[in-house]
Amino acid sequence: MSSTPKIVEGVFAINKPKSISSAQVLRDLQRVFNPSQLFAPWMLAEKTRRDAEASRQQQRRRKHKREVQVKLGHGGTLDPMATGVLIVGVGKGTKHLQGFLECTKAYEAVVIFGAATDTYDVLGRVLGKAPYAHVDREGVEGALQKGFCGQIMQRPPLYSALRMDGKRLYEYAREGKEIPRGIEERPVEVKNIGIVAWLAGGTHEFTWPSQDASSEEKRVANDVLHLPHDQSATKGTSSDSCSTPNVDATAGIKRKRSISPDPDNSVPDGLSASKRQETGSLVNSPISVQPKIESNLQQSRSDGVGTMDISLPQEEGPPAAQISMTVTSGFYVRSLCHDLGQAVGSLGIMAALVRKRQGDFELGRNVMEYDDFSKGEDLWAPKLQQMLNAWKDEQSTAP
Repeated sequence: MSSTPKIVEGVFAINKPKSISSAQVLRDLQRVFNPSQLFAPWMLAEKTRRDAEASRQQQRRRKHKREVQVKLGHGGTLDPMATGVLIVGVGKGTKHLQGFLECTKAYEAVVIFGAATDTYDVLGRVLGKAPYAHVDREGVEGALQKGFCGQIMQRPPLYSALRMDGKRLYEYAREGKEIPRGIEERPVEVKNIGIVAWLAGGTHEFTWPSQDASSEEKRVANDVLHLPHDQSATKGTSSDSCSTPNVDATAGIKRKRSISPDPDNSVPDGLSASKRQETGSLVNSPISVQPKIESNLQQSRSDGVGTMDISLPQEEGPPAAQISMTVTSGFYVRSLCHDLGQAVGSLGIMAALVRKRQGDFELGRNVMEYDDFSKGEDLWAPKLQQMLNAWKDEQSTAP
């Protein structure tokens, strides 16, 4: 007598490559999972469930006519330019994704000073430029500890998935429409933050975008993105302190608020972000930060941890800083880069980002590589099944 095929589902993590959206990662995984032997029992069970439900209702609803696909969701979006830990729920595992939206996350990012964009990163259009010759490591370290430690208030970027009057903010931006009112600051918490590498002007290849925003876009930015007229003002102070990786922590002062989860931090499945032209360069450094993957299912890696490139252009340019941070739900790294630029009397944009840890999933430890799924089911299926089983075991022993 043959045993019933085991239905495989749960939660795992994948190392999202650069240049694609989190939603596209899910679509790519579905194309691999749907015809696989590993998920054949799940597909059969789902088809049986739909057929039974349709017969009970006597009239087949439209959703039952859709092709059966492995159910997937993610536990918090990563911008297309970002890499790192993307939590993926499979089947009933999707019901556990909300907890990952609310958990602590660790990031490393590069901020380049002297310019501001509509997206707060190097993929946007330039809204303004500011002097940067005075910006140095000591000043940035001081600003981080005085204004970006502990419980702080942060204004999300316009290009975000937050809703206003039933519509996501990035939809207003893409349609060229003004938002109904200003974006309000929200409480977030920074558990630790510090500089892990200072990139002086002329020692790296990160650059500003080449495309300027229109005059109308710049006008709206003054109202929406709060670009300062006096850029010498700092962001604020805080009574809460946080630890500083690789830097001596100093106490700072800032407005204190209660912390709330961020239910809008993820983009809905099937909704991919617009593909804006990238600038900046990732090159080799002894600092383990981010994998260099330029296209879908290419450039195999085995260690799960990449490197960030740093090399020497001919002409001196703006300085940049590689920053490590551990933060709670609702925190936007792009907003940190934007606000930090203002806090040091200049402007700033995010040039690179890697999510190194989310909850119990950490790069180099228990995260699958994206290109693993191009190597054939006999290679990726055992590894994935082991990860899903490990997650289930943890759930069964959790209090």
